[in-house]
Amino acid sequence: MGIDVLKSLFSRHFHQEVAQVETLPQAGSDRVYYRLSSESFSAIGATNYDKKENEIFIYLARHFKSNGVNVPEIYEISDDGLIYLQEDLGGLALYDLVKGKPFTEEVESLYKKTLSALVKLQIDGAKNFDFEICYPVQVFDRTSMFWDLNSFKYYFVRPLRVFFHEPSLQRDFHALTKWLLEEKHQYFMMRDCQSRNVMIKNGEPFFIDFQGGRKGALQYDAASLLWQAGAQIPMENRAQLLEFYIEKVQEKIPDLNIEAFRNRYYGFLLIRMLQVLSAYGFRGLFEGRSHFIESIPPALKNVDWFMKNVNLPIELSEIYKVLTALIHHEKFQEQAWQTAPKKLKIAVNSFSFKRGIPKDKSGNGGGFVFDCRGLHNPGRYEPYKQLTGKDTEVINFLKTQSKIDEFLESVYKVIDINIQNYLERGFENLQINFGCTGGQHRSVYCAEATCQYIRDKYGVEIEIHHIEQELKGNFI
Repeated sequence: MGIDVLKSLFSRHFHQEVAQVETLPQAGSDRVYYRLSSESFSAIGATNYDKKENEIFIYLARHFKSNGVNVPEIYEISDDGLIYLQEDLGGLALYDLVKGKPFTEEVESLYKKTLSALVKLQIDGAKNFDFEICYPVQVFDRTSMFWDLNSFKYYFVRPLRVFFHEPSLQRDFHALTKWLLEEKHQYFMMRDCQSRNVMIKNGEPFFIDFQGGRKGALQYDAASLLWQAGAQIPMENRAQLLEFYIEKVQEKIPDLNIEAFRNRYYGFLLIRMLQVLSAYGFRGLFEGRSHFIESIPPALKNVDWFMKNVNLPIELSEIYKVLTALIHHEKFQEQAWQTAPKKLKIAVNSFSFKRGIPKDKSGNGGGFVFDCRGLHNPGRYEPYKQLTGKDTEVINFLKTQSKIDEFLESVYKVIDINIQNYLERGFENLQINFGCTGGQHRSVYCAEATCQYIRDKYGVEIEIHHIEQELKGNFI
């Protein structure tokens, strides 16, 4: 099992036994992260069945580390290459310091440190680097750019029923990519350089999630960082930080043509904004995840500023026509968005069938009841009898010894129908109950996992109760 391997790697590296294992929130990938700690040390463990992705991440981390770039140190790797142990950078991301908060001198200083580190990663990190190993794409070339541009067209523009003239839009796509490819593409491009992927440890920035990097131009990453929609850096600070970044690049490249570099920076900013909208469109408009839908208005604010303040030296009339229509699209007008209430409250319970199905106190008349008793019960075995569905050992048992993932996948498909309908119709309450024999293992885990799923996808208010455990004085 993955946890056992991680514990072994931890003990081998630190010469101490693991005292605690914490499962960290999972993002969009299949990687699962854990924080392992002992009396004196902590580390982050990762399990990922994409061996190739593990190999490139480990290679990049060690390569950057040898070039003086702040990235997590790789401690140990399992024999099969599917599990590895790395440095614990803590839980504070640059995003946590800027999102919805004043842009203080301290935050500005951290952004400058991050930009300085980014230049080192991009330029020094490209030295003696074999870009052929990059995975899954080796270079941000015309093909890569068209993937992003066409994704914008099909995942964002078409679902919103914004009209465009196909030949004219393709003509603009060709013009934009041709112009951007005139820039030198010989550096390491992190690809997703944003404040969530910058951890702050002891006042210094560290880069994470760089395994999708490739050969490319310098400006793309700087534009990604400074124009992240969720961070909402004030415009005047973005301009100042861009000039700071250019100064740092010029220190490495003395013959830099600053005017041409700045012009193409805004070209790369445009293609990054289109890529971001395509991602928000796929995750929000197609998958229905409210977090991504909520991110669209601030992203369009960036586009609006761009349209009013940037004049690129190429003809992109059809792109601009489409962007103008999107900025004024009724679905994303700020007033309508801000006044749209999120009324729905969802109550999720775990319970024991011995005590009976929980009563609905909201007046809605009830909701879903899912029977977890068909799943293999860890409570039958002595090592798990004193544990609950919140404990890592139980979670691992359920994932490896039962069909819990298949069970929950079916649950999500069923509850999605009601949640989406209730949101559209303005309903205020929905109850979801998970029952098992003792209300301790299977039902607890299913309730926790379902809450996380609902939070990630819908962002609505959730109240969770583990009824049997609370009666015993647990989880209070």
